[in-house]
Amino acid sequence: MTGHLRAAARPITARTWFDLGTVAVALILYSIAWPTLFVTHEVPATLAPLLSALAVFPILFVRVNPALGWAVSAGSALLLSLALNPTEGNDLPFQVVHVIVLFVLLFAVALRASAPIVVVAWAATSMLFATTMPGSESGPLWGWPIGFGALALFGYLLRILVVSRRRLEQQEEVTELERARRAILEEKARIARDLHDVVAHHMSMVVVQAQTAPYRIADMDPAARTEFESIGATARTALNEIRGMLGVLRSDGQLPEHAPQPTAAEVPALCASALRAGMPVECTVIGDLTLVPDTTGLVVYRVVQESMANSARHAPGAPVHVTVAVDPGLVAVTVLNAPATSVPRPAAGGGHGIDGMRTRVAAVGGELRAGPTPTGGFEVSAKLPTH
Repeated sequence: MTGHLRAAARPITARTWFDLGTVAVALILYSIAWPTLFVTHEVPATLAPLLSALAVFPILFVRVNPALGWAVSAGSALLLSLALNPTEGNDLPFQVVHVIVLFVLLFAVALRASAPIVVVAWAATSMLFATTMPGSESGPLWGWPIGFGALALFGYLLRILVVSRRRLEQQEEVTELERARRAILEEKARIARDLHDVVAHHMSMVVVQAQTAPYRIADMDPAARTEFESIGATARTALNEIRGMLGVLRSDGQLPEHAPQPTAAEVPALCASALRAGMPVECTVIGDLTLVPDTTGLVVYRVVQESMANSARHAPGAPVHVTVAVDPGLVAVTVLNAPATSVPRPAAGGGHGIDGMRTRVAAVGGELRAGPTPTGGFEVSAKLPTH
C-alpha cells in the first residue's frame, strides 16, 4: 500500500504530460471527425465511427512511433479517397481533420526518424496529395510537394539542432568531469611531490650520518664500521628508488634536495604576508610550532594556505582568524572567516581545494572538517597527530 502511495506521489514527467495531451487532442479531433464525416462524404452510419478512427487515432503514435502512425494515416487517406464519394459541394477526398493529422505525423517523422524515412514520407505524402487533391494542373503537382518539403525540412533541421545541443551538453558534462578529475590528480601529484621532498631530505641526512660516522666516532671497531657502511648503502638505494618513482612528478625544474618545503613554524610568516597583501588576518599560535614534525608541519602550512586562499576568493574583505594549537601528540588548526563584505569574485578553478586539504590531512592520519558557520562565515578545522 505504501509503495502505491509513493508511486502516486511521484511528479508526472514531461513525457506523461505529452501523452495525456496527445490523447486529449485525439479525442477532440475524433469528436469533430465523426459528426462532420456525414457532411463531407457519403458514408453509412455504421461505418462512420471506424472511418473517423482511421482518420484521427494514428496521431496517438506521434511520440512512440511516428513513422508507423504516418503510414497508417497515409494508407487510410488513400483508402478513403478511393472508397468514399464526397458529398455535393465538397471537393476534398478526405476530411480536414485527416489533413491535420497527416501534417502532424509528417512533422514528427522529420523530428524522430532517419533521413531516408523522412524522404520516403515526404515523397509519398506529396504524391498522395498531388494526385487526390483538387486544383489546377500546376497546383497539385508543385504546391503540395513544396509545402510538405518545407515542413519536413524544418522538422529535420530542428531535430539536428536539438541533437547538437544535447551532444554539446553531454560533452560539457564530460569536460567538467575531466576537469574535476584532473584537478584531483594534480593535487595528489602535488602531495606526492611534497612527501617526496620531505622523505628525500631525511634519507639524505641518514646517508650523510652513516658515511661520516667512522670519522666522527673514535675507536670504532670494524663490525660497526661495516654496519654503518651497510646503512649508508641501503639508504642510498632507497633514496634513488624514491627519486626514480616520484621525482618525475616535479615540474618546477628543481632537484628535490634543493627545494625545501614549508613547515608549521612558517605559518606566522604566511599570515604576515597575507596581512601585508591587504587581507585582514589575525594569527594565534598556542604552543611551540617547532615541535611539529616536518611532514605534519607541511600539511598544517598547506591547510592554512589553502583556507586563506579560499577566504580571499569566496569572502573578499572578510576578517580571517587563524589558530594553530600544539598539544602533546596533537596539533589543531582552525581557520575561520566572517561573512563576505563584498561580492565574491567568480572562482577560476574547479573548486577542489577542500578535497585536496582533506586528502593531505588523511595522508598523515588526521581529520578535517569544513563548512559554513551559523553566522554566515566559513570554518576549516583540522586535527593532526604529531607522532
